[in-house]
Amino acid sequence: MNLYQRLQQETQTARHYLVTSPIIERCFHGTITLNDYLAFLTQAYHHVKHTVPLLMATGSRLPEEKEWLREAAGEYIEEEMGHQEWILNDIAAAGGDKNAARHSQPNASTELMVAYAYDAIQRRNPLRFFGMVFVLEGTSIALADNAAQHIQDKLNLPPQAFSYLRSHGSLDQEHIVFFENLMNQITDKEEQDMIIHSANMFFTLYANIFREIGHVDQQVNAESKEAK
Repeated sequence: MNLYQRLQQETQTARHYLVTSPIIERCFHGTITLNDYLAFLTQAYHHVKHTVPLLMATGSRLPEEKEWLREAAGEYIEEEMGHQEWILNDIAAAGGDKNAARHSQPNASTELMVAYAYDAIQRRNPLRFFGMVFVLEGTSIALADNAAQHIQDKLNLPPQAFSYLRSHGSLDQEHIVFFENLMNQITDKEEQDMIIHSANMFFTLYANIFREIGHVDQQVNAESKEAK
């Protein structure tokens, strides 16, 4: 079994934890709110702005025998540059305050995922970053385009409010084929195990971002009802 097949098979439990996050279920059940969507975009901004620095850190720490992976990281950098600004523009198009989002503090779960990513690269092994790539790109393919349509239908927002979700749904279909080919060149079992462990961690950490958004929204609604 190659690495990509192992990733698909050995992360099923962690993937399920992500896709059953309450905010994702509300999206597909048609009960998502504008606050949900703006909160999602804000947290996306806070982790997406680290994608290029994380890729740079990964490339800088890969050993010489992994030059082929460093070149791949360089291609990813070109593709990912500036995507955080797309998110801010989506926030503005959806009626939010993009400057407030830019200067806000990330939720704890978002900060923890970003911190784990830097730590995994710098303290453990740069190969661990590819566990994060598997989670974020695989999730985009599975959810992004479909979620965008559900949210647009429910909230009646303009197409300009979905550049991040829609671009990542289509763009990451190309990325994941590229990624699959890269991962299948990694045949050392210890390296494979390391990337699979990382992917499971990132599924959990990424899910917690979604779950914290839902929890905060429920708290706000509860407090609003109590005030009445």
